[in-house]
Amino acid sequence: MKIALGSDHGGYNLKEYIKDTLEQKGIRCMDFGTYSTRSVDYPDFALKVAKSVAGGECDQGILCCGTGIGISIAANKVPGIRAAVCGDCFSARMAREHNNANILCLGERVVGRGLAFEIVEAWLKAEFQGGRHEKRLDKISDIERAYSNF
Repeated sequence: MKIALGSDHGGYNLKEYIKDTLEQKGIRCMDFGTYSTRSVDYPDFALKVAKSVAGGECDQGILCCGTGIGISIAANKVPGIRAAVCGDCFSARMAREHNNANILCLGERVVGRGLAFEIVEAWLKAEFQGGRHEKRLDKISDIERAYSNF
């Protein structure tokens, strides 16, 4: 498994913590930046991570910003990306099991490090259940195709 990581300045410290913790557990990470707390624009990093996941370079992605919201909105503009902002373990598990979320978004200013990594673990351990959920994801793909030239 290879995880794409990215953040803006507001999520930099959380991204670094997650990266270090994942690597200690033997999970490969690809860090797309940012590389400091200097102010940057979150869409630039959301796009890098989303392209790596959508293109198959990485299996899943984790994005961090101040709230997780802005960076998730930007990532979700890439066809095939289902980025979910999660602030608890149940939502993270459901994001994978029901929505097959391929990018997890976290807010450094919203969740602490300990909870953030519990959320990451819940999300990584969960698996898409398919079944009735598959037709809903197909409808999302239909929307992406219908509005790709909108």
